[in-house]
Order: sequence, then C-alpha cells, then structure tokens
Amino acid sequence: MSKIYILGMGPGKRDFIVPYIFSCIKNADIVIGGKRHFQEVENETLGKKRLYITKDLLGLVEYMKDNRDKKIAVLVSGDPGFYSFLVFLKKHFSNKELVVIPGLSSMQYMFCKVGLPWQEACLKSLHGKSFDYIETLIDKGMIGLLTDNINTPQNIAQNLVDNGLEKITMYVGEELSYEKEIITQMPAYKLAKVKKDFMMNVTILKKEENVSYKR
Repeated sequence: MSKIYILGMGPGKRDFIVPYIFSCIKNADIVIGGKRHFQEVENETLGKKRLYITKDLLGLVEYMKDNRDKKIAVLVSGDPGFYSFLVFLKKHFSNKELVVIPGLSSMQYMFCKVGLPWQEACLKSLHGKSFDYIETLIDKGMIGLLTDNINTPQNIAQNLVDNGLEKITMYVGEELSYEKEIITQMPAYKLAKVKKDFMMNVTILKKEENVSYKR
C-alpha cells in the first residue's frame, strides 16, 4: 500500500512552491487538487490521472481508498496544517497512511510581506466560522484572519469602529504572490468606508503602541 502525499502548494504562484513538492508530484500516479493548483504544475502532471477537488469530498475519499495501490498526491493551498483539506482526510485515513509536506501559508506570506513578526499573533479563519476577534485583539494585540464574503475587511473594520477600536491598523492582502497582488494598509475607520470588493484576501489587525483605544 502506497502512502498518500499531502502537499502544501504555498500561497499561489509557482515561485513559492517548495522544490521537494515537484519531486513528489512527478513520482505520483494520481494527482488531486484544485484548478489553480494544476495551473502551476501543468508540466509535472502531464500524463497522470488528474482529479479536481469538488463538493463531493466523500466520493473523492472513496476513489482514493479504491486506489491505495497507486501513488497519490493531494495538492492543498498554503500549508497543509493551516485550515486545509488535511483536516477532512485525517477523518478517513490514519497517520501511517499520510505523508504531509509543508508549504508556505498565505498567512505567513502576508505577515512577512508587511514586515510584521507573527509569533505572538492569533491566527484564525472566518470562512463560515464565528470568532470573537474583538476580545482577542484587545488581549493579544495582533490577529491574522482568513476572511469570507460575509466577514469582509469592511465589515470587520466597521465592527472594530463600533467597539471603539477605530484606530486599529488593518492590512489587507489580495491575490497574494500573484502579479495582481495588492496590499492595503489603513486604520479601521477609513477601511470601513472603502467602496470596493476585496479579492481573495488575508487581513491583519494590529494595535499600535502609543495609541489610546477606548471601548
């Protein structure tokens, strides 16, 4: 029985994929991933069985179980250990069956892009989840968030303003690592009024020193 390789594909652009990942893909018989992933490794996946990750996750798992004699590589965005498909796969395969190869997460990329150390930051996803980032921000001082269509940067900013945290600095990174990458930095009270749809993004909230925050 072959191992299933879970490969972290980084924030997006091929330049940020760990070199070892390419070797793992080349050695695989079956490669599973999203459309964006395959665009970055087109040459490495030529002639291989390619499957896209869709809403039918259980069907995909059954296919993988039926092909355990094959070498399978699963491509996931960012780092497999940070809000990825790995969580679901671990419910259906044992640790002995999986080999997890790290990648550069969009969160790590974003913090480095704006020059902020992130070892003390709280990192969370708001993709279909709720999280009291107000209290956490007051306690931790810095939060990194993966946003969704409901918890947009503007809605987050307005929530900060409503809670007396209008001077919190917000960083919004769109299309990270790609040619159209945009980094926006401004206080919450200004960002709350921005009239644009932020593309797929990572948002950082940061309390600044020597700034008074009243609630």
